[in-house]
Amino acid sequence: MMDTNNNEVIKVEEDNKSWESVLDTECCYAPLVDIFETDDAFILSADMPGVKKEDVSLKLEDGSMMLFGKINYNEELNRRYILKEKETGHFYRKFKISDSIDESKVSANFMDGQLTVVLPKHERIKPRIINIK
Repeated sequence: MMDTNNNEVIKVEEDNKSWESVLDTECCYAPLVDIFETDDAFILSADMPGVKKEDVSLKLEDGSMMLFGKINYNEELNRRYILKEKETGHFYRKFKISDSIDESKVSANFMDGQLTVVLPKHERIKPRIINIK
């Protein structure tokens, strides 16, 4: 949920490490993302396989949106792999947010390894039909 400063939608804290400190010390990869537009909003969908809902963070700050998905890094590194084709790391991506987005109405959902963010448009930029008299 949004806090009073419109900074966080979902918050993650595990093992007393903030996600900002994890970015500095452990490997991160950009999640695959799709963004599409409707008349009322922009919809962002980010794939974060292996991430639990409680380990997802979405932060809005200074005209940017940061996505973070935290995996169990130590468990992943200590597995005895026979074949390893996937990269190991957390997920992180940063986007510039247009002033056409109503940040007070941003919402997010996480299900089955996919983060969906709805970025509603301000009323002033939504398409309007003008009746001609």
